[in-house]
Amino acid sequence: MSEPTLKQLQARVRAFADERDWAQFHSPRNLAMALSVEAAELQELYLWSSDEGPQPLNPDRAPKVAEEAADVLMCLLNFAERAGVDLAAALDAKLIDAARKYPVETAKGRALKYHEYEGWKDEGGEK
Repeated sequence: MSEPTLKQLQARVRAFADERDWAQFHSPRNLAMALSVEAAELQELYLWSSDEGPQPLNPDRAPKVAEEAADVLMCLLNFAERAGVDLAAALDAKLIDAARKYPVETAKGRALKYHEYEGWKDEGGEK
């Protein structure tokens, strides 16, 4: 059995909401806010963890990670549909743009913002 596509997952999320008559609450604005809330709930699981220590800090939180990540994805799929965003196309475009801003030979192993790299110029030739 093959993995579901983004479109198939989006259809399942839509059907779930439609069965409950929740579309009336799902404006892009409200879904963007819900996405932020769900992402914060995922972040909360890692609150006070150190980079060197266990993540999440409390092992009892670990089972919730997948649940909260799924909530984020559900909100994102729902938002994208309501906002008319083709996530696959948007991701492709974003990766192309990111590759231009962060060429491997310049950015590999470095955590700077693209405009902070020495010699970086935008398309207009300005730093």
